[in-house]
Amino acid sequence: MAQTQHHFLLVTYPVQGHINPALEFSKRLIILGVKVTFTIPVSAYRKMIKAGRVPEGFNFVVFSDGFDDGFNSNTNDHMLFMTQMKRRGSETLKETILSNSAQNNGSTPITCLVYTPLLPWAAEVARGLNVPSALLWIQPASILRVYYYYFNGYDKLIRDCCNEPSWSIELPGLPSLKSRDLPSFCFPSNPYGFILDAVKEQLDMVASEEKPIIFVNSFDALEEEALKEIDDGKLSMIAIGPLVPRGDLVFEKSKDDDDIMEWMTTKPKGSIVYVAFGSLLVLTKKQKDAIAQGLLGSERPFLWVIRDEDANLKGEEGEENKEKLSCMEELEKLGLIVPWCSQLEVLSHPSLGCFVTHCGWNSTLESIVCGVPVVAFPHWNDQPMNAKLLADVWETGVRVAPNEDGAVEGEEIRKCIEMVMADDEKGIAMRNNANKWKDLASAAVKETGSSNTNLKSFLELI
Repeated sequence: MAQTQHHFLLVTYPVQGHINPALEFSKRLIILGVKVTFTIPVSAYRKMIKAGRVPEGFNFVVFSDGFDDGFNSNTNDHMLFMTQMKRRGSETLKETILSNSAQNNGSTPITCLVYTPLLPWAAEVARGLNVPSALLWIQPASILRVYYYYFNGYDKLIRDCCNEPSWSIELPGLPSLKSRDLPSFCFPSNPYGFILDAVKEQLDMVASEEKPIIFVNSFDALEEEALKEIDDGKLSMIAIGPLVPRGDLVFEKSKDDDDIMEWMTTKPKGSIVYVAFGSLLVLTKKQKDAIAQGLLGSERPFLWVIRDEDANLKGEEGEENKEKLSCMEELEKLGLIVPWCSQLEVLSHPSLGCFVTHCGWNSTLESIVCGVPVVAFPHWNDQPMNAKLLADVWETGVRVAPNEDGAVEGEEIRKCIEMVMADDEKGIAMRNNANKWKDLASAAVKETGSSNTNLKSFLELI
């Protein structure tokens, strides 16, 4: 078959939200007979080794971005990091493509370079060496639309909406959006201007391609309108998700997972509340105390992930966070607090009832794939839009309402948990919707499903 001649080179920004879907995309390609070379910085590769998460059958090219111990946003310079990543990453990609050229006997030439957001220089390298390239968009198509319109005539309208909470904005292919639904990087107060600049550079680079290719970690049924062509074909998207492990792809596990699964099995079906906020977000002690009060008020068994780095922040404040979490004795009687768990295994467990989530896109897709209703607890980046989609479009959960200070109170958390897990009309409807999207997600990645077909069609074209 033609696709067995393909050799894809992947490069990813070194954070879990980028690495996880890129790895899963690589697995899908390998299943289709494509050779894959995965390019990754030293810091990210070390974390994968430490966690025992280096997949078999992968060809890794590891390079130094100058931050081999990892980037620390509190002490390291963002611009220096981005500059170093661009220079060293470009050199590595060029060397890898040239070393796999047809002139080298026994090598398989690179037929496509795929890169995640914030790495527009990867497309420059590919163009300079006449290699096709594609952006792997690791957020929903809806977010890509917001950014596109922001940079193409709607920036003032979006900024005005951000400044006025009661206003709403209508963008093509999207539901009506209020300020609380928009990506945080669009806000005038956004402290991460370099990221918005990088997204603009990324989209400008894609738009300059003769036939731009954007793979989206979504599926046709989930974002039917958002995935349509933008501006008469100026931007076309190919849905190839959900990029979540499935079937014979083994869940990541830790040494504590057996104990967690054993504990979950002792609880009634659909009774456990799972609370997790991803790999980057650090909650204040006050907010964690409010979550604790909400969980105690619900009187339901819970599994709460509080990462080691979250519980041990630098300085005295970190120790206070660890030692003085409110009502620890009562919490330990009702539920289980762990530093890490296999999220997919937890979400797949029949004893799970709902997921209190920060609404990162990976976690959002995992809730959909597993058919789990959610309490949406967004904070920044794409999370507010994902929460909007979950609560108002896909109707698989509810969204917490912060108080005037931006914190979410314990009683609000308790009420939202009860709404999702109640046996009334609304609670049942949310669970039914969650199961509906689970079935559609499963169908998309089957042999004849939309995402698998989309990827096969692309391989036949290049």
